[in-house]
Amino acid sequence: MTNLLVRLFVKNWQDSDNPAVRTRYGQFAGMVGIVCNVALSLAKGIIGLLAGSVSIVADAVNNLSDAASNIVSLLGFKMASKPADPHHPYGHGRFEYLSGLVVAILVAAVGIELVQTSIDKIANPTPTEFSPAIVAVLVLSILVKFWMMFFSRTIARRISSETLEATAVDSRNDVIATGAVLVSAVISALTGIDLDGWAGLAVGAFIIWSSIGLIKDTMNPLLGTAPDPELVEHIRSKIMGYPGVLGTHDLMVHDYGPGRQFASAHVEMAVETDPMESHDTLDNIEQDFKDEDGLIITLHYDPIVTDDPHVQDLRNWIDEQVRAIDPRCSIHDLRTVPGPTHVNVIFDCMRPADLPLSADELRDRVAGIVKEKVPNAVCKITIDESYVSPEQ
Repeated sequence: MTNLLVRLFVKNWQDSDNPAVRTRYGQFAGMVGIVCNVALSLAKGIIGLLAGSVSIVADAVNNLSDAASNIVSLLGFKMASKPADPHHPYGHGRFEYLSGLVVAILVAAVGIELVQTSIDKIANPTPTEFSPAIVAVLVLSILVKFWMMFFSRTIARRISSETLEATAVDSRNDVIATGAVLVSAVISALTGIDLDGWAGLAVGAFIIWSSIGLIKDTMNPLLGTAPDPELVEHIRSKIMGYPGVLGTHDLMVHDYGPGRQFASAHVEMAVETDPMESHDTLDNIEQDFKDEDGLIITLHYDPIVTDDPHVQDLRNWIDEQVRAIDPRCSIHDLRTVPGPTHVNVIFDCMRPADLPLSADELRDRVAGIVKEKVPNAVCKITIDESYVSPEQ
């Protein structure tokens, strides 16, 4: 059914990588959510008030807040689609991340309100009526929310949207919440024990716990999380696939919203090659990333001496020793400057962010290793912090 609705209401739905189509997906998902949640809220609100059930009324309020979340999501996609301007040269894509955070906070607020209402119901119990209408509206709500969960998750994964992933989790929570309300209503009717307040308390606690994970997930891209390891590997592999490229390092990826990523990296190429030829290769790599991946990348040319076997052997040896400290460590841009009394050994060393050694401790340790092989070496080591995930 999801695919049928998408074909009917999302123009050019096949081209989900297109920013305009992606926005249409997000806005369509928001409209579907608003319609479904408002309808469920009205149905449950009427039944809950007639039956005097705090958990059903709370569930209705939850659906109403879900509709508000859908409105926030819809506005988020709309704002995120705004083009770049002089004050926001990288566009407005992070509005989508902000809307996802707002949705997560609204989910938490609903959970807190439900806990408070349920505690009051436990402290001051009131009779709850049971009828086939209650069962019917709750079962219908479970079925609708179950479909909404799959609907939001399908679109979220199709367009890589944290906001819609949060919406899908919220729908899953609603299935659990409404199921708990239904079970408590049935048990109360069969045993005469009023579990309405306790069911609401359990559901509220679950929603709060779930919202904490949602807030964390939506905060990460705003704070600047490490890029996806698969993206990092794709960038590295693609750069290394071009003729003349000897190595790449200092990769940085900046995320300004879905589909709005920028990157920079250093590329090692033989110093003996014509610089104009190397520059042309780098230009081609940058253009290919833009055309094929939609990624704007800036590459820095690092010339590497390849016709001096002593420098090459020293580079390989130091790199091997550094990787023995931690396999994620590496060196680059090594050069030597011989003098009458000493040899300057100059290079950069990559340090993973979670390495137990501090930058100064790593520098001193590597310098000591180098002096074991080159006793008259004076090491000038620049420690580069890694800006990609620790797994790389």
